[in-house]
Amino acid sequence: MSATAQPSARDDRTTPQSTGLDPAARAAELKAANINPQTGLATDYLNHFNEAIMLLEMIPDMPECAEDFLQWAPLSYAEHFTASNFKARDLAIAAYESADPDIRAEFDQMTDTMTSILNEVSAAMRGAVQDTTKAKLAEEAIGWLKPLVAAAGGVINGGYGADVETILAA
Repeated sequence: MSATAQPSARDDRTTPQSTGLDPAARAAELKAANINPQTGLATDYLNHFNEAIMLLEMIPDMPECAEDFLQWAPLSYAEHFTASNFKARDLAIAAYESADPDIRAEFDQMTDTMTSILNEVSAAMRGAVQDTTKAKLAEEAIGWLKPLVAAAGGVINGGYGADVETILAA
């Protein structure tokens, strides 16, 4: 930064000035990469949770799928994109890091809750002996996770104000 430039309150974010793009070009770049230009978040991250849900959905009919579910491991937003083949993964990580802190906090609360649910269900499933117990755990988890994934998708797409406690109470 030059001696005459003063940091702004937004310098901790990827701004059009820091990327060399004007706001319209930056928005177009994000949109082309399937990243919401308003929130800076990508729905691709929800695939990480949808994978776990898909595995849980198979357990009641195929109890042996519990082993596949137990192989699932949580990944942060950045870890997910770093490990993915997402074409614009670096852009997705940068956009997340520069997202509005309130939006990101709301989104992170939801994804942290989903991760906690999956970790707890995984621990309980490891201790379960009966297939019926594993199936019940899977069904309960699905009932908690699906509304959270939908709400997180809403945050990604610009809907704010979802409350994790309200979602889980439904």
